[in-house]
Amino acid sequence: MSDASAERVSTRRRAAAVVSILCFVLLALMLVGILFRSANHLVFSLLGLCVAAAGGWWMVTERMPRRAFGIAGVAVGLVVIVVTIARALVGADRVALRVVLIIVVLGVMLASARAAMVRNLHRLDVRVFADGAPRRAVLLCNPWSGGGKVERFGLVELAAQLGVETVLLDHGLDLEGLARDAVARGADCLGMAGGDGSQALVASIAIEHGLPFVCVSAGTRNHFALDLGLNRDDPRESMQAFRDAVERTVDYATVNGRLFVNNVSLGVYAQIVQEESYRDAKLETTKVLLPEMLGRQSEPFDLQFTTPNGEEVDGAILIMVSNNPYVIGALPDNAQRLHLDSGKLGVFAVTTRTGAEAALLFAATALGQQRRSRYWHEFTATSFEARSRSGDAFAGVDGEALHLPTPLRFEIHPRGLTLLVPASNIETAERRRARDVAIRDLVTVASGHEPRRRS
Repeated sequence: MSDASAERVSTRRRAAAVVSILCFVLLALMLVGILFRSANHLVFSLLGLCVAAAGGWWMVTERMPRRAFGIAGVAVGLVVIVVTIARALVGADRVALRVVLIIVVLGVMLASARAAMVRNLHRLDVRVFADGAPRRAVLLCNPWSGGGKVERFGLVELAAQLGVETVLLDHGLDLEGLARDAVARGADCLGMAGGDGSQALVASIAIEHGLPFVCVSAGTRNHFALDLGLNRDDPRESMQAFRDAVERTVDYATVNGRLFVNNVSLGVYAQIVQEESYRDAKLETTKVLLPEMLGRQSEPFDLQFTTPNGEEVDGAILIMVSNNPYVIGALPDNAQRLHLDSGKLGVFAVTTRTGAEAALLFAATALGQQRRSRYWHEFTATSFEARSRSGDAFAGVDGEALHLPTPLRFEIHPRGLTLLVPASNIETAERRRARDVAIRDLVTVASGHEPRRRS
């Protein structure tokens, strides 16, 4: 299937969602029935109900510390409701009975919401590395990545303390050859301290040989580390994975058989990445080239694809295919994935042809309304194909500039990459996953469908 929203949910989960929604409606009707003679009190009580419901949602879906804020929200909402009822009614017995009923219905509402959404809140499937910490782990290091993070953070010295062999990438040396040599010498775990492109290459060799992989966030941007929930600011924390040896499995994706951990971009961004100046001056290079590519004299991009509903799209100026869908922000480059195990590719494409059309789409994106634009296509899939009439296309594969033959065939490989992560990463990653569950998902479950993941 192309979208998780098409999947059916169990009768039990659907019933729980319906009960939760009905309880909210019942609470609102109870307040109306109690306070209909006093408009001011009614308004305040309904506001209190909304605060309690929003806090309750955080209480049942989030982890600490957000859960604490949710509990506080429930408490504040209930206080507002109790105070308004107490001021509107005469007699402590009448107030107490109604408050107890409200608390009971609210409790049923939250418990039902939890039961309905529990599948979407399941914890990460993790375990401690079966043989304990790796005995012959090898960390490959790019000493120039991230402006010299390997040396600045003393990663080689830390690796020695952890009993991990380090191999430094030097000029003229081949990273793939170094990784394969480490495997041939008996490595039982491979790690990479470098950027996303290097991470993908070494991870592919680890997968090929059935070895766990350690991502050390020593690159400039470290999108993969960010979406894993690793600390991008201090790669020394990632190094603790060799000691803690907590296994975590995530998806990876391929384009024409080449592995990528983040995304592949085609079209305007892929051409910008080809420029020599892009590495050192990303924003400046983009500012210079983008107006030229979107100008009136520019040629349409030779890119075609078919959407899951059968629509043929030609001339997309940008196609981005990601290993798990992104939550798209005001700028696609700032998007994040809240989890990496959905078993889906994320695909979005832009079909504007002029600068004016692009400006309209950027404005809609800034308001979170890009899906309403006819210039925007977004969907999920387990496989995807992009074509060109010329038989080749520029591509940015995890930020690496490549020229690939078309058609480009993309595949997702569910839980195909075994990572070793620090023990502290699990709570961080679970907290990120919870943020992908929204109140509207409860309505989706009540309608009998699986919520669409936004990342």
